[in-house]
Amino acid sequence: QCTGEESWVDSRTVYIGHKVPPPGTEAYIPQRFPDNRVVSSKYTFWNFIPKNLFEQFRRIANFYFLIIFLVQLIIDTPTSPMTSGLPLFFVITVTAIKQGYEDWIRHKADNAVNQCPVHVIQHGKVVRKQSQKLQVGDIVQVKEDETFPCDLILLSTSREDGTCFVTTASLDGESSHKTYYAVQDTKAFNTAEEVDTLHNGIIISKCSLSCLVSLAVAIYTGMETKMALNYQSKSQKRSAVEKSMNAYLIVYLGILISKALINTVLKYVWQANPNLLIRAFTDFLAFMVLFNYIIPVSMYVTVEMQKFLGSYFILWDDDMFDEELGEGPLVNTSDLNEELGQVEYVFTDKTGTLTENNMELRECCILPGAEREELFFRALCLCHTVQVKEEETVDGIKRGIHQGKSTSFYISSSPDEVALVEGMKRLGFTYLRLKDSHMEILNREDEMERFELLEVLNFDSVRRRMSVIVKSSSGEYYLFCKGADSSIFPRVVSGKVEQVRARVEHNAVEGLRTLCVAYKKLTHEEYDQTCRLLNSAKLALQDRDKKLAEAYDVIEKDFILLGATAVEDRLQDKAADTIESLHKAGMKVWVLTGDKMETAAATCYASKLFHRNTQILELTTKRTEEQSLHDVLFDLSRTVLRQLSGDYQDYGLIIAGATLSAVLKPTQDVTNNGGNYKEIFLEICRNCSAVLCCRMAPLQKAQIVKLIKASKEHPITLAIGDGANDVSMILEAHVGIGIMGKEGRQAARNSDYAITKFKHLKKMLLVHGHYYYIRIAELVQYFFYKNVCFIFPQFLYQFFCGFSQQPLYDTAYLTLYNISFTSLPILLYSLMEQHINMDILKRDPSLYRDIAKNSLLRWPTFIYWTLLGVFDAMVFFFGAFFLFDNTTFTSNGQMFGNWTFGTLVFTVLVFTVTLKLALDTHYWTWINHFVIWGSLLFYVIFSLLWGGIIWPFLNYQRMYYVFMQMLSSGPAWLSIILLIIVSLLPDVVKKVLCRALCPSTTERIQVRQHNSHDLHFHREEKIQLAYMSNIYKCVYISVIDSFLKEIILYTVTICLGR
Repeated sequence: QCTGEESWVDSRTVYIGHKVPPPGTEAYIPQRFPDNRVVSSKYTFWNFIPKNLFEQFRRIANFYFLIIFLVQLIIDTPTSPMTSGLPLFFVITVTAIKQGYEDWIRHKADNAVNQCPVHVIQHGKVVRKQSQKLQVGDIVQVKEDETFPCDLILLSTSREDGTCFVTTASLDGESSHKTYYAVQDTKAFNTAEEVDTLHNGIIISKCSLSCLVSLAVAIYTGMETKMALNYQSKSQKRSAVEKSMNAYLIVYLGILISKALINTVLKYVWQANPNLLIRAFTDFLAFMVLFNYIIPVSMYVTVEMQKFLGSYFILWDDDMFDEELGEGPLVNTSDLNEELGQVEYVFTDKTGTLTENNMELRECCILPGAEREELFFRALCLCHTVQVKEEETVDGIKRGIHQGKSTSFYISSSPDEVALVEGMKRLGFTYLRLKDSHMEILNREDEMERFELLEVLNFDSVRRRMSVIVKSSSGEYYLFCKGADSSIFPRVVSGKVEQVRARVEHNAVEGLRTLCVAYKKLTHEEYDQTCRLLNSAKLALQDRDKKLAEAYDVIEKDFILLGATAVEDRLQDKAADTIESLHKAGMKVWVLTGDKMETAAATCYASKLFHRNTQILELTTKRTEEQSLHDVLFDLSRTVLRQLSGDYQDYGLIIAGATLSAVLKPTQDVTNNGGNYKEIFLEICRNCSAVLCCRMAPLQKAQIVKLIKASKEHPITLAIGDGANDVSMILEAHVGIGIMGKEGRQAARNSDYAITKFKHLKKMLLVHGHYYYIRIAELVQYFFYKNVCFIFPQFLYQFFCGFSQQPLYDTAYLTLYNISFTSLPILLYSLMEQHINMDILKRDPSLYRDIAKNSLLRWPTFIYWTLLGVFDAMVFFFGAFFLFDNTTFTSNGQMFGNWTFGTLVFTVLVFTVTLKLALDTHYWTWINHFVIWGSLLFYVIFSLLWGGIIWPFLNYQRMYYVFMQMLSSGPAWLSIILLIIVSLLPDVVKKVLCRALCPSTTERIQVRQHNSHDLHFHREEKIQLAYMSNIYKCVYISVIDSFLKEIILYTVTICLGR
């Protein structure tokens, strides 16, 4: 199943007000339902430690170090258990603190919701209680603009018709208003006393979320509410970098086992004692312990800290702050920061994402005739679900009074409807209100007309139209209908269809949203027959929706066409520039929309998804009716594959939702022809620069994303949208981005990141994503490199100590190497590094291609870093060994011991890996200088203190005066400097040669950026020199003249003296 699919159905019997039914009416079985407590947190005070430990030790590295620590406790190992236990404790503690803090934030949010006050009717009185204490069956009173505490069934409202208007943005993301109706049998009960007299026996089946109400009964509470159930479907996403880390970890684990195995075998070969199997196994474990530091356990906590702290750079980005909304970007998860730099496919919604979702009526196409014109305007004033909301009253004073008249505004579930009604108002027909089941409008002569609203045939996505049946003051019955052209034209029996169709298609090509308007008159007998048909369908206990659809199909026919409308939804600011930049960066952009093909195609041209020279390929229902799907796919495949052997052609594909279903559905035809529609479709899409999918259902959007994810290239996908219908694809994609727009916040809440405008996607990917990826790629490779440098000398040392498992380094150095001496510089690098100026990254999107497809974490790069670590380790060890082979005495004649030798190797190691990072740093700040040089200084100070004091809590004092003794030797100083230079030289030479012979785009930009900086600096310097030269010219001449005179005088004096 794709993410977002639901299969949960429930039915229950609820007793309103918890009143037990009268004896003898039915069998009463008490039911237990959960309270209204909402829990989104993972931990409690009691289970935090065991549950968090269990989750952390599910990681391979943590579990491995736990085993090593236990081995050190059980058997006699060459190193102290503290060397593994302390780093592991540090990693576990830091991770637990981070996760505990995040869960504490969730607890605070839960408490804010659970302790929110609600009003409940008990014994005829309104009682205030906390939301978490609400129970199924409670009668809840909700006032205007309040948030409802659970899933409710509407009993009554303050309006006579029992309606209320709701924004369900917190549930389904839609911020537009929806109309909900009270139960007919209870809508007259408006006071607490009246509601308290309600009898039981109402069965509520398949209940869904209710709305902003006056009085309602709680049906589903707590974790059974629709919102809570929706939140539970989120799946954990893992980045490509994390997968690479795990693969590298397995490789290093293999290297570790190989090292331990080689040393164990060589030890017993050297000792010529092959029979002690149990002892050999113990020695094998001891060698595993000795070399286990090659697995960088601290890398995981460093990566987590880098992601958590690095996410704040998005939150602090002022360029992505929206003044209109007063909000900036949101980061819902920091685990995917680097994935922003690896995106290959971008799937975007159209309405509200590429466009502003701000509808405005641009054109009315009305068939000629005064009567039809009047009917057209009245149809648009009556055929809708728009509600009129008056300005609120504050302290008894009516707000919104303008020139003696109270003002109001329209609200609706559809912004198109509001645009149409407001457009009619500008044209002289004003919809006033719905009062006593009568719709009141003001015509051009300022005369009020009243129409009794008899029936509303609501819009649905299958019919794609809506209708109303009204009765005029003269007693005539009208059925007005508006909807998509494809759903209206086939039902028209009178009117110039072709003329209107041509205008509709023209407006669709211009990117306008079109609707057709039609009507028919009903006799009294026809109306009675319609009422009976609708009532029969509404009262059906089974297949109610199906019977209503059949009734609508019978009623909505034999129309007279009145005309059509065109509504404009403007393109968002810089949307076209953003899409063009994404294309230049090597990403393929797909637009997934529910709109009709012509409208969506026009938007794609306006947003530069398609260009004028783009050859459009169509995979639509119209074409598959003319040819079989098999033939159409193979024709398109042959077309796009021509460019592989000839001239390059820019292709764009348009596919309809119905055709996509046929492509994805396995059929016998596929088997018979020996082909696979999915593979052919994917092959076509790979050769198209852009794809438009129109008439798409929400789950079809998720299916498209899932199809691309599962293709053989396994590309990184990103989905961006603003509405609840985009949540499925946002959850399905590797990276989901929600837009905080006019369709609510459901998309933003279910996404990994949220932005306010589509244009901010450019900076998020090209700048933040680029930086995140190069930073974390360097962090991962550097961690493995410095651990190879660290532990390989220990491996070599065993060949010189008879494989006795003697450690080369002191316990303190083993413990603090990854925790203190080398951790902060790489963490700061991974937060601050800017290898290229961000303005250049925005101006030149092609730089994004340099890091595509995980290029910095490929196996060749990983092998290079590993071999570099091995080379540096051999330089450390053998360099120190051969330099001190004969020079083993200090100035006072003392001989260097094994701990001094190990300390010398460790000193060269710490300085080399830190300076290697300094050479890789392009963006220097005072913080970089402080951390890099400060960490080296900290190592020196720690070594002086560690070896300069006799610590009473230690059982041994083997490091006493070792570091000072080493520094007192001149050859030691020379060796340290020489070995550091030799270790760093190959990497420097390799970089110089690569930049000179085959530089990448990034390296060319870096050189150009450096040269422009130098040019700017020298220009400023020349201006200052030109200004100062006139002042100091004479001074320079006089100084040189006097200096020459002094030399001549000194020479003469010496000569005379001789």
